[in-house]
Amino acid sequence: MLRINRQTDYAVRTVLALSKKVKGKRVATAEISREMLIPPVLLQRIVAELASGRFILTQAGRDGGITLAREPKEITMLEVVEHFEGKLYLSDCVLNTDECPFEKKCPVHCQWVRLKNMLRNEMAQITFQQLVDDGNLIEANLQENESPYLNPVPVTNDILLTA
Repeated sequence: MLRINRQTDYAVRTVLALSKKVKGKRVATAEISREMLIPPVLLQRIVAELASGRFILTQAGRDGGITLAREPKEITMLEVVEHFEGKLYLSDCVLNTDECPFEKKCPVHCQWVRLKNMLRNEMAQITFQQLVDDGNLIEANLQENESPYLNPVPVTNDILLTA
């Protein structure tokens, strides 16, 4: 099953939380931990990894905290996911074509490559600004309706979210 690990999910949530903040405002990791329900011990490792990937800036000390290194519209979901997971692929035959006895003559290999490219292309188009905007639309819809189950929430790329 294709699945990102928990650390990657927490990293995406960390970047999303910072994307919602005022530009340049340093945020304490404790605030991110509470807001996104990320265990503090794990968040320390995630922050270090996000800083090494140049997604965030860190400042130690009393007035310290973390902030985005770039605008949310300049950071894609693909960048963050691949920084933590490595390059996405769906089958070993896509990763190691030399190990496949059928090489590029295989119709299954061609489909794995096509699906991998579709997934990567879609993720490359999802910016953290888009995620912030989508979250605002979802929140507005929830406030307008007593039950989120009655109306699907339209978000970008013509996707409808239903519970």
